[in-house]
Amino acid sequence: LVEGEGPAATDGDTVVVHYGGVRSEDGTEFDNSYDRGEPFPVTLGTGGVIQGWEQGLIGVKAGGQRQLDIPADLAYGDTPQGDVIQPGDALTFVIDVVAVVAATNPADEPDIVVEGAEPRADLLTTDLVEGDGTELQLGQTAYVHLIAYRGDTGEQVASTWESGQPQGITYVEDGSLPGIIEGMAGMKVGGRRQMVIPYEDAFGPEGNPDLGVPANTDLVLVIDLIAAF
Repeated sequence: LVEGEGPAATDGDTVVVHYGGVRSEDGTEFDNSYDRGEPFPVTLGTGGVIQGWEQGLIGVKAGGQRQLDIPADLAYGDTPQGDVIQPGDALTFVIDVVAVVAATNPADEPDIVVEGAEPRADLLTTDLVEGDGTELQLGQTAYVHLIAYRGDTGEQVASTWESGQPQGITYVEDGSLPGIIEGMAGMKVGGRRQMVIPYEDAFGPEGNPDLGVPANTDLVLVIDLIAAF
């Protein structure tokens, strides 16, 4: 319905959409994302959505709008979900593409050496790469790659690069770890920033046993801002 602009989505990309869905037979709506006020991310090729979406979202572009008329065998077949969709129903969706976030190569993970240090009293940020895209604003969703290290030893404890899929962060003042929100202020798309977050604004006196971060341990992050919308 609308072409959109920028790179076309392919397998492995994350497509962020708003949508409305109806029974093709009579137009009865069974779902839409607009009422929830949040767009819906779909990573193509992972089997996270019906096959009609997996096939139908290939080639969409940011700002585009596409109608998908999906036969039952590429939707829910004879085992529908909810009370509206009936067995054997074809479904129709109108999809507005908010963003196309390209998959990345795990081999492109930056090689950053972090030296262990004593706990800090305040946040320290260093721009390793200056972004040249739009500046991140409060209220947006930021798609990032993130590498986390223990501040005391410099040991790497987590990385989103391993999957090749950037992760979405809702950039609001009371969201995520306080240090991340403060540390990303002013970042632009395409930028890479290293930050040392005092433990009070990271995992605090509890630490994070799942990541192997002890109590009262600063957190060092290297964040690549891939997209913001």
